[in-house]
Amino acid sequence: MLENAEHEDNHLWWTAQRGASPVIGTAIHDGHAVRANLLRKMALETDERLREEDPFTAHTILDLPNRIVFHRSRFEVDLNRARDGAVYLRPEQAWGLKVWREQPSDAEVQQIHSVHDAYYEMLESYLRGVEARYGRFVVLDIHSYNHRRAGPAAPSTAGSEAPEINIGTSSMDRARWAPVVDAFMAFAADFDFLGRRLDVRENVAFQGRGEQTRFIHERFAENGCAIAVEFKKVFMDEWTGAPDWQAIAALRGLIAASVPVLERALREVA
Repeated sequence: MLENAEHEDNHLWWTAQRGASPVIGTAIHDGHAVRANLLRKMALETDERLREEDPFTAHTILDLPNRIVFHRSRFEVDLNRARDGAVYLRPEQAWGLKVWREQPSDAEVQQIHSVHDAYYEMLESYLRGVEARYGRFVVLDIHSYNHRRAGPAAPSTAGSEAPEINIGTSSMDRARWAPVVDAFMAFAADFDFLGRRLDVRENVAFQGRGEQTRFIHERFAENGCAIAVEFKKVFMDEWTGAPDWQAIAALRGLIAASVPVLERALREVA
């Protein structure tokens, strides 16, 4: 029994790395792992989960000296929602999907919540360390989103509603952090992405209302700028899960090259 219990919880929760920069990248929806006791209760198949996760987002921040990657699936615990909504217990919490064949027990939900608690305790401590060394810092909160929800053969979401990079800023003091956000958006829009320029817009498909950016702006109101960065899934097939490694490498290059831009912009904040 002990061996089985250990096997069910052998997945890493997250990995966190520190380096010499005030720029941090996070990929909190990159994870796909689910504990075996919960997986047995899930109604969703692997491909259904993968479609709503953010695979390959961890690859885009690989060159950042500061990065945090969460390895559990958002269908086990969604770190980007408040604690009381971090477990999708009803279809309306999960794009109409029936997540559970058998609902998790109260004890299992409490255990899931404990991971959510532990993550945010770690995040605050991690960012306090960066703040102590550099003063101000920037978090690039990397996500991705679907644009072919009607089906694999159906038309994509209209480009007017689905920028290739959506920048979410609703939880921040936008005026205070304008030098940082504007510099990042201008850089991303001018970046050579496989011989063309990307459509970069603010608060179109998403507004940056996730729990992580809210938490950072609440706890680090003077020194923490958290930018929600949503890549449209132009770097993969959202229905099959197949990656376009050339596009992923290009996005990785964009994020890596943005670091000196962000570091300069931080110095311009009043």
